[in-house]
Amino acid sequence: MTPARRAVVIGGGPAGLMAAETLAAAGIAVDVYDAMSNCGRKFLIAGKGGLNLTHAEAFPSFVARYGSRAERWQPMLEAFGADHLRDWARGLGIETFVGSSQRVFPSDLKAAPLLRAWLRRLREAGVHFHLRHRWTGWDETGALRFDAPDGPVNVTSDATVLALGGGSWRRLGSDGRWTATLASRGIDIAPLQPSNCGFESGWTAIMRERSAGQPIKPVAARLAPAQGGDGVFHQGEFIFTSVGVEGSLIYALSAPLRDAINRHGYAELELDLLPGTPLDKLTAKLSLPRGKQSMAKHLHRCGLDGVKAAVLRECAPEDAFDDPARLALAIKQLTVRLTRTRPIDEAISTTGGVRFEAVDTRLMLQALPSVFCAGEMLDWEAPTGGYLLTACFASGRAAGLGAAEWLGAAPTAKS
Repeated sequence: MTPARRAVVIGGGPAGLMAAETLAAAGIAVDVYDAMSNCGRKFLIAGKGGLNLTHAEAFPSFVARYGSRAERWQPMLEAFGADHLRDWARGLGIETFVGSSQRVFPSDLKAAPLLRAWLRRLREAGVHFHLRHRWTGWDETGALRFDAPDGPVNVTSDATVLALGGGSWRRLGSDGRWTATLASRGIDIAPLQPSNCGFESGWTAIMRERSAGQPIKPVAARLAPAQGGDGVFHQGEFIFTSVGVEGSLIYALSAPLRDAINRHGYAELELDLLPGTPLDKLTAKLSLPRGKQSMAKHLHRCGLDGVKAAVLRECAPEDAFDDPARLALAIKQLTVRLTRTRPIDEAISTTGGVRFEAVDTRLMLQALPSVFCAGEMLDWEAPTGGYLLTACFASGRAAGLGAAEWLGAAPTAKS
């Protein structure tokens, strides 16, 4: 009798669980190992404020969100994209809706019911879970090694899917330790860096005291064209912190800002503090005589006060306040110098990891046949808004299909 084919999935986040589901559907015995006490911890935390599962954006624009790696992501997202993900959730009894920003959420906004239903279905499909098992590499025979509650454990497998996450949110299990393990096996690893992250700036004490924790909106921002920015202002909002800036608009620009810091040692974030007011009209307003009015009152009359006035005072040249034209330009194109990213453990996600050149089209490591990679441990990045989760699901499915093919199994149509 031919022994049953067995696959091991290491990592119990969305990518790993989707790989496990795909393998089980192909008739393969699957064991999932995770270092934490329960699966999907980062998934649950990310969904506390409302689980942004995917995005309803048109497919060409959706794929473009993956930047330089869009070409590699396109076939995986064509096979399992936003619509597929919504149908999959419906199969678990979870309906979804499209919000005003085209973001897609479960109808109750919660992550826990979806995860519970998914884990129940996986167990019913025969998937076995081994928690508090931290993967430490391979032994001399090629068996997988784990540190478990009762001591070291060695596990053999016909195929292995690694879905170990990136390097952010260490307390939830994504600590990036695996990079050294794979690098020692000759796998090409790009250094992990923060993505969708905040940045630091050298605020004065006055700015820290008056503005820390304050939101700024509406505002538009871009990386300075002189540093390689595309010249396009993106409108949104963000928050001033005691050390710098963070929030949705900053996260959307985090990749070019981070790369500028890597190249130049700093990044020039340009702000349009009054995105709804054209430069010529603003110049005309500022040119009106202010008589005995203070500059603060004058700026207020033009629609600029509070935290916007504070950052203008912080970053604009002092002599710009003596020239309406220069002041108007400063308001419409205020430069904030950012000196570094916030620590990687604070980032929403990371870039870096296993380079796509190190895996084949099935996501199998070319230097380690039978070992597949999925999710955030691959070298890619995307903005928040459902793009991160969708790619984790899509790559988990692709790795599961790749492993099933490697094992000679024929995945069912349900896969």
